[in-house]
Amino acid sequence: MKLRLAHLLLQPLWSSQAFCRPLRYVSTGLPSPQKTFADFEAIYLGKQPMPEYFNFASDVLDMWSQMEKAGKKSPNPAFWWVDGQGAEVKWNYEELGIQSRKTANVLSRVCNLRPGDRLLAILPRIPECWLVTVACMRTGVVIIPGISQLTVKDIQYRLQASGAKAIITNDSLAPQVDTISADCPSLQTKVLVSGSSRPGWLNFRELCQVAPEEHNCVRTRSQDPLVIYFTSGTTGSPKMLEHTQVSYGLGFATSARKWTDLSDSDIFWNPSDTGWVKAAWTFYSTWITGACLFIHQLPKADTNVILNTLCQMPITTFCCVPTMFQMLVQHDLTRYKFKSLRHCVTGGETLNPDVRKKWKSQTGLELHEGYGQSETVLICANQKGMKIKSGSMGKAVPPYDVQIVDDEGNILPPGKEGNIGIRIKPKQPFCFFTGYLGNAEKTASCKQGDFYITGDRAHMDEDGYFWFKGRADDVINSSSYRIGPFEVESALSEHPAVVESAVVSSPDSIRGEVVKAFVVLNQDFINQDPGELTRDLQEHVKRLTAPYKYPRKVEFVEALPKTVSGKIQRSKLRKKEWGN
Repeated sequence: MKLRLAHLLLQPLWSSQAFCRPLRYVSTGLPSPQKTFADFEAIYLGKQPMPEYFNFASDVLDMWSQMEKAGKKSPNPAFWWVDGQGAEVKWNYEELGIQSRKTANVLSRVCNLRPGDRLLAILPRIPECWLVTVACMRTGVVIIPGISQLTVKDIQYRLQASGAKAIITNDSLAPQVDTISADCPSLQTKVLVSGSSRPGWLNFRELCQVAPEEHNCVRTRSQDPLVIYFTSGTTGSPKMLEHTQVSYGLGFATSARKWTDLSDSDIFWNPSDTGWVKAAWTFYSTWITGACLFIHQLPKADTNVILNTLCQMPITTFCCVPTMFQMLVQHDLTRYKFKSLRHCVTGGETLNPDVRKKWKSQTGLELHEGYGQSETVLICANQKGMKIKSGSMGKAVPPYDVQIVDDEGNILPPGKEGNIGIRIKPKQPFCFFTGYLGNAEKTASCKQGDFYITGDRAHMDEDGYFWFKGRADDVINSSSYRIGPFEVESALSEHPAVVESAVVSSPDSIRGEVVKAFVVLNQDFINQDPGELTRDLQEHVKRLTAPYKYPRKVEFVEALPKTVSGKIQRSKLRKKEWGN
């Protein structure tokens, strides 16, 4: 009865000319001749010209839908979601298209969002999150993903800084939004994904149920904005970085095949939070290859749930951060029989060689490490078929020319530590971010000579493999010795007492700063004398690395601060030490 009533009330709205005024772009339907994945990869590699117009929803997703109808792709679904309690959503590409077009009608006709308008989306791992993402592509709306753990202050800052006209979230954050919405003058529409209503909010699910299935995708230019991410720097408030329709829409064409090794018969799972850029990397890589995106609602990182899911579901490709793999190898993995898993990738922080060794010895599967940033797509990787040098993050991937450079942008010889730089002159790679919005000074500060400076330090060997040293602001300068935290963490990980560790700088009156290790202990060592165990760990690090690198300070903790996707937040530990 309630649904019929909603339909009667909303039907005039859908047909109202007030909500159907012409968009800035003209729809031309599917591309003609229709491009395939081979074309997308050729464009990525510069073998075909960059198209003037591109839209991931119409050019890629709708292309797979047509291939699906014609029986020219595997029957693999496009989207598969489970909540771990028996609920399941599974859409093929045509069904994803229908649902996302209905959502696009909600955004354009009810929320009155036009191409270029901005929408802040803070949603957990629920199907609506991906529908909103695709609907933003179809309407030309610029989506701003946010993690579900944002505070009221975080939300207010993002709304004010971005000028977002709408926000979409769920019951848990709606009350917080109401407390600050009056202070966000650009905010016109609040959308709630919920089974219940809330005053001042549009109910997403009710609107989608009665929305029309037909929607003409806007014709976006390749360089039109697609997404904005807020990223934290070493100083100041989070910065807005923007990507275009092609920088992300086509930016994963080659890495999807050569790094994540996907085809239209694969099922790819990455349990990253929806607000992190890693989630976007995953669905663009999955869908450009016609593969299936698998999502587990997974309210928190749980190694038992992850391992059991890999055993129960036909997941072929799995990705998570190195810290999560470090937690997974604490289990006896020989007791688990993964149903279909054949390929594993990792990134977001450096992979300890010991973790890679344990994972491979117990599962028979290699870990293919990749390196990139929110500002870029994949920069370096251990791609499929490459010889893997344990501890290296692999070689540069096209179209990037990656070099190790000094602070003036001069290329350093192999073996010499310096800044990781991407060549941006005479021509900037297409899969690059456009810059930090409203912050020309920050954008300019990342460039030195012909290179974009990532802020990470490494060296390159004679074979072109890159070896990560640490963030430029993570590198510890103690008595003029530069110490990369990763090397110390790697050494600690080989001690039987250590489950995991995080190394940061700590102030010292004599040396300026010293190495401090925060260590989570194995249960068998918890009752040992802390002083004796500290000395044992220090001597262990001295044996495995240069003596000056050992942690002069050690603190035993029950857990390390992490993001919802399991990545260690070393910035919080540094703040604890330095108080700023």
